[in-house]
Amino acid sequence: MRGSFDAVLALAAKDLKLTLRNRGALFFAFGWPVLMALFFGFLFGGSGERGRIPVAAVDEDGTPEAALLIDRLRNTQGLELTLASRGDGERLVREGKRSAAVVIPKGYGEASHRLFHGEPSRLEIDVDPSRKAEAAMLEGILTGAAMRSIQDLFSDAERSRAAVDRALVDLRAAPDGEGRRSTERFLGELRAYLDRGPVASPRGRDGAGWQPIVIDKRELDAPRDRPRSAFDFTFPQGVLWGVIGSSLGFALSLVTERTQGTLTRLRMSPLSRGHVLAGKALACFATILAVEAMLLGLGAIAFGVWPASWWLLSAAAVSVAVCFVGLMMVVAVLGRTEQSAGGLGWAIMMPLAMVGGAMVPLFVMPAWMQMAGNLSPVKWGILALEGATWRGFGPSEMALPCVVLLGVGAVGFAIGVRLFGADSAD
Repeated sequence: MRGSFDAVLALAAKDLKLTLRNRGALFFAFGWPVLMALFFGFLFGGSGERGRIPVAAVDEDGTPEAALLIDRLRNTQGLELTLASRGDGERLVREGKRSAAVVIPKGYGEASHRLFHGEPSRLEIDVDPSRKAEAAMLEGILTGAAMRSIQDLFSDAERSRAAVDRALVDLRAAPDGEGRRSTERFLGELRAYLDRGPVASPRGRDGAGWQPIVIDKRELDAPRDRPRSAFDFTFPQGVLWGVIGSSLGFALSLVTERTQGTLTRLRMSPLSRGHVLAGKALACFATILAVEAMLLGLGAIAFGVWPASWWLLSAAAVSVAVCFVGLMMVVAVLGRTEQSAGGLGWAIMMPLAMVGGAMVPLFVMPAWMQMAGNLSPVKWGILALEGATWRGFGPSEMALPCVVLLGVGAVGFAIGVRLFGADSAD
């Protein structure tokens, strides 16, 4: 028993060394999946640095001042504005379709006329916490737009006088005190200055604590069944591409050893057919696990693709590896030559990848395509990886995709062993 196990390990080590020497196989197993994950992640907005920040605007004030602010935001370079209700705006942010929702609450227009007393104008923004850089830029844009409104007010003599007169009326109704008297003196002098004209743009005001606008920010968590960023779904896709590349690489190596007579020489040794196939399967299994660990580790460290459970993610990774080791065996025994095995392998894998979500995310597919994808082990692999990362699956929810993957792997390996034995007998 010990000797058989050592023989399997020796065969697996041999295949791993050969794989490490094959630069093309290494690229398609490790490099290509990373490029795919990063390309589509940046394409779908995972970096938060797209040319235009998508923003929903919610007008609950309905005043000309609110309409003017929305118009300025719409004409701001770098913003893509969509009008929405408060509920729709919050939903768009939670679903990752908008980086933030700008809410103009009731009373914004009235407060914009009270520059020197009372509560300042307020805006609310609901932001996606995964897009902090965009949220910070949006705060600066909103502050700039509000300051432009103040500048317009001071550039219009009639509006400025009306604002000061309103402030004086309201102030005289307040309790007497040193603060009231000093502010009243300041407003009186400002009123006299406005009467003299012309009016210059303001550069400040005496008195601490004055704010032209207050922005209240609220971070919205993504719902349980939505990705936190584009990388949450592109990295599982990249993992499956790496797994497919690894499994097809080992399938071709097995065909090559058969056509070149290497398997015949191995069969003439004390090694059994089971030893040979077990060694090949173990090497393929180890390579797939390494690809998964590298990609998922990169996603977690560099792009925030953190799993909800490392244990469930490990179970998903092992299940995916078992599944594609079994598929590797099937491709290897069906292909008689390297060319036929390579063509057959991609002819099988490409349709499975297309309907399984390796090209288009599962959650944006139409319902009929999601149903068709149930026939693809690629879908179950991606679903298992997503379930352990951003979908928040529990053990009971993870059971189905993992069982399907393990079942496909077991059936594929059994078919491969049987056909391999029949082929060897011939």
